[in-house]
Amino acid sequence: MDQFDPAKFIEEKVDWLRREIAGNAITALSGGVDSSVTTVLGFKAIGDRLKAVFLEDGFMRIGESKRIVEIFSKLGLKVEVYDVQNEFIAALEGIRDAEEKRKVFRETFYRVFSRIAKSLKAEIVLQGTIAADVVETKGGVKTQHNVLEQIGINPLERYGFKVLEPLKELYKNQVRELAKVLKLPDEVVYRRPFPGPGLSIRIVGEVTREKLDIIKRATLIVDEELTDIKCFQAFPVLLEGKATGLSKNGSRKYGYMVALRVVESEDAMIAKYVKLDWGRLEKVRDRIIDEIPEVARVLYDITDKPPATIEFE
Repeated sequence: MDQFDPAKFIEEKVDWLRREIAGNAITALSGGVDSSVTTVLGFKAIGDRLKAVFLEDGFMRIGESKRIVEIFSKLGLKVEVYDVQNEFIAALEGIRDAEEKRKVFRETFYRVFSRIAKSLKAEIVLQGTIAADVVETKGGVKTQHNVLEQIGINPLERYGFKVLEPLKELYKNQVRELAKVLKLPDEVVYRRPFPGPGLSIRIVGEVTREKLDIIKRATLIVDEELTDIKCFQAFPVLLEGKATGLSKNGSRKYGYMVALRVVESEDAMIAKYVKLDWGRLEKVRDRIIDEIPEVARVLYDITDKPPATIEFE
């Protein structure tokens, strides 16, 4: 197998995108390295004819839209933010099954995105699909919301636009190499992956607005406390059901359970759990319990991939 040459890959993909795109194109930035690299490649190819948008769908990290707008403004790229969270939350609220969540999110995403694309007169969508997304979807492990043609969905027929996927043969470590060559800031290059359907799949079981609020606060705590940990992923998951605990005054409370997952991986195809220092775990635990009164217990997941997937759902 030839050694991966990121500079050559960039040159070839920029030329390819320039040939494929006659008019306007649109890309959805999520803040991760895949969508960021895809956006920069598109910008290099067609300049201002690429419309970069951020969908505030209600399932993102706290403060994510502001962070992305600031990062890309420094790179000379304007990002338009669309607040569509009520539409997404209403579509997913009450859904329990993991695959159903992913499918409903996918349909909502492309329905909303196609509406925005039409308003911007864009018939081409650039998408940051990578090889791991395709492998897991085709293998029946879990549906990735950004995998379409590979599972028999023609986006042109269903949503009214053509999808171009410049990264679909690459794995995460290779995309990071591209990001370095493209001189993206380290906070993008080494950004921990975030699931396409967002925090909806870090809520095990039924999605409710209360649970969404809890997992957002827990995610902020984990990001703040474990930002310096060298790993592929570090995130909390809100588990289904509740457990008995004690409130600060010693009275009984019946609260939610949060699981913490920290793994190391190169390409997301296999992963090992990180043997996190007990002191760090205890600090995360204390902040979650103290700052989120709805939570009664914090657990630590020590399962590798395989047999588990990285995400719970």
